[in-house]
Amino acid sequence: MTFWNPRAERVDPVLSSAPATVSVRTLGFALEETLMSYTRRDLEVVLADELTIEWPHADTAPDDGAYSKREVIQAYTKGWELPRLIGLARRVVAELDVNSDRLGPLLAEYDKGGGVGTPAKNLIFAANGPKPELVLRDAVNNDIEIVRNGEHCLVFDQPVPADGLRFTHLIGWWRERENIPADVTDHEVGRALHARLRASLGDNGAELKVFDSYATRYRASLDIPALIPQVYLHYDPQTQHRRRRSGEEGPLARQRMDFLILFSSRHRVVLEVDGRQHYADGDIASPSLYAQMVAEDRRLRLNGYEVYRFGGAELAGPGAEAMLSDFFDQLTAKMS
Repeated sequence: MTFWNPRAERVDPVLSSAPATVSVRTLGFALEETLMSYTRRDLEVVLADELTIEWPHADTAPDDGAYSKREVIQAYTKGWELPRLIGLARRVVAELDVNSDRLGPLLAEYDKGGGVGTPAKNLIFAANGPKPELVLRDAVNNDIEIVRNGEHCLVFDQPVPADGLRFTHLIGWWRERENIPADVTDHEVGRALHARLRASLGDNGAELKVFDSYATRYRASLDIPALIPQVYLHYDPQTQHRRRRSGEEGPLARQRMDFLILFSSRHRVVLEVDGRQHYADGDIASPSLYAQMVAEDRRLRLNGYEVYRFGGAELAGPGAEAMLSDFFDQLTAKMS
């Protein structure tokens, strides 16, 4: 007689001969197995000091003997979404002297799923005045300098983390940029930053509704991907108005993205809010404007971005808030 053995059904999700599905479970397991090669004492140094991960429990310490090595790793990464775990796995492979046989195949499988292949280098956003004028200070190194109107836009001048740009990262950057004292709480700094970002949307009611809907999520946690408004994508030294007056078309149709979310260094989501100016010239439908819009969407998607559009009319109705909340729930689940 044969009895079912539940232990026999447990297959190592990383060592199985079948291609591994990259999920929070499989990647978390691989990270645990990789990091457990350290001694208990060294593990805490690696996690807290070398990888600079914050211990989440204020009432206990990771080295008080109450946790096994696996439990320590699980506690540090509890609740992390997949892009954040991917970022940690990349750092473990690149920065630590450990065997990456478990993580390497999962990272390779994850990278097959697409996304943008190169890291973000320049983030210019939230302009609330005249268009900034840029020059290539060093074309060989792609060094960009704002030579005029820089006071009206924001420039995130730090490396974008592999696990995405979270609101906590922006808060730390804003605190340093504005010389905000340490005794001011992160929530207070976040509110000031939120007000500055919101100001870049002017009186555009539809865009404000999208921005405010997402901002309600910061009440639960500041440590989620940031919704970044008015991000420069292309740069044309002439304004669209000047080009229209001279009868010429600009070389690149869309210079700014309405919103950008960097879920990871590879996975970038663009949100566009379409008013009448996107598809009509005054009150007359414009096939050429529509063609420019969809052509630019194709170009972005081929480069690894995901693009989602909202019609201005759907944001004006009574069910807009519920629709946006549901959309952001589904988007977060998709990227998890």
